[in-house]
Amino acid sequence: MAGEPLKVLDALDVAKTQCYHFTAIVIAGMGFFTDAYDLFCVSLVTKLLGRIYYHKEGSTKPGELPSNVAAAVNGVAFCGTLSGQLFFGWLGDKMGRKRVYGMTLMLMVICSVASGLSFGGHPSSVVATLCFFRFWLGFGIGGDYPLSATIMSEYANKKTRGAFIAAVFAMQGFGILAGGVVAIIVSSAFDAKFPAPSYQENPAASTVPEADYVWRIIVIFGAFPALLTYYWRMKMPETARYTALVAKNRKQAAADMSKVLQVELDSEQDKIDEGKSKNDFGLFTRSFLRRHGLHLLGTTSTWFLLDIAFYSQNLFQKDIFTAIGWLPPAKTMNAIEEVYRIARAQTLIALCSTVPGYWFTVALIDVMGRFAIQLMGFFFMTVFMFAIAIPYKHWTLESNRIGFVVMYSLTFFFANFGPNATTFVVPAEIFPARLRSTCHGISAASGKAGAIIGAFGFQYAEKAIGVKKTLIILGVVNALGMFFTSLVPESKGKSLEEVSGEAGEGDERITESRTHSIPV
Repeated sequence: MAGEPLKVLDALDVAKTQCYHFTAIVIAGMGFFTDAYDLFCVSLVTKLLGRIYYHKEGSTKPGELPSNVAAAVNGVAFCGTLSGQLFFGWLGDKMGRKRVYGMTLMLMVICSVASGLSFGGHPSSVVATLCFFRFWLGFGIGGDYPLSATIMSEYANKKTRGAFIAAVFAMQGFGILAGGVVAIIVSSAFDAKFPAPSYQENPAASTVPEADYVWRIIVIFGAFPALLTYYWRMKMPETARYTALVAKNRKQAAADMSKVLQVELDSEQDKIDEGKSKNDFGLFTRSFLRRHGLHLLGTTSTWFLLDIAFYSQNLFQKDIFTAIGWLPPAKTMNAIEEVYRIARAQTLIALCSTVPGYWFTVALIDVMGRFAIQLMGFFFMTVFMFAIAIPYKHWTLESNRIGFVVMYSLTFFFANFGPNATTFVVPAEIFPARLRSTCHGISAASGKAGAIIGAFGFQYAEKAIGVKKTLIILGVVNALGMFFTSLVPESKGKSLEEVSGEAGEGDERITESRTHSIPV
């Protein structure tokens, strides 16, 4: 009887794409929309924070966040994200995906608002409050990674599963784009209402008191999309794979799926026999190490290396654009105008390369496969990063700056039409159901460890060894990603049970259940 729960899973694997699949993409995807908005919007306002809170009388240039403060503001959310990925990934396997899904969303909503309301009578207290709430914001964001990926993988059929999971992750691109658009709208409105001279014309008047509202509004806005989807997230049933394979209640699994998908199943026994099988191994066992140890090394290492490069580029592209002269010197702008110009530059990159890259992956992942897309992405990221870094002085010439922006945009395109999407998809497919959320959380946390290195390391490397050498290092990191991609198995066209090994290894009952016709 232990093989019987796979009937409902077989039905899900061959089920036609239905309306609820797209509903699930939107519900899970809005979490990622909010994740990306919250993580990256801070890079739009760090220059403004420096002008407001770290202005020095008589200085020839606008105030800037000290290196340690800038690193903390940019990186503290990643520290929270790493913790949340490990904690909620483990909790998702222990308590079920649905039961903890709403917790992450409400934590994101509350902490987004609290971050924008950061208080204090001194710059250090404002920044400390902001960092505190951004840590817990990141903690909630972290939980969304393993839960959203696992839920979408366990709902989808095997032919379009990769596209569905990638579509959830692709909402991150819209979140980055939305951050830039919101910043453009808010800064434009405030600059029109409260015009101010440039810093070099009048340092004191270049930052109007109302500028303090600009960064707060931009940060708080991230709470609204998450809040709008909270009700629908709570209405989602538990996934059939968790209910059948982990909770071992086949009847409940079939009933839950019948509510939301047009899948009819014969009435079966209420509970599954819970006899010990050779697949019932834990995370810290020799069986897991033998079957999935290299897989976990592959998913953790590639995500780690990808995020070092990806988050370095995303968080500090404003500094690179300034270094090549694509953004004018800060002293030639007022505080709010600087926010507008940074947002416009980042929005252009998102619109032309980041968002299209995500959706190329969605369109082709179930055609090309995960392995090919990931290897291709790392390869072209390496090529374009070296093409930028080695002749760096060439790109800083005014006549070549547009070419630099094109090359830089292509690294983003192939990050997203490549490992930034596939490193999210693959861990949700290749591990057993009872460890799937945990292993995805571990893989994602490894990625955020890379993001922390990118956020903190790039800040110091840029000043210590220069932009050129820093970009060369990022190129080497991308090249290492190609090597470790060889450890990641291909999961295209296979059921979750086939790719994770839950349907193999001599289990005749399971093999038989795969040959039976399933009433749908």
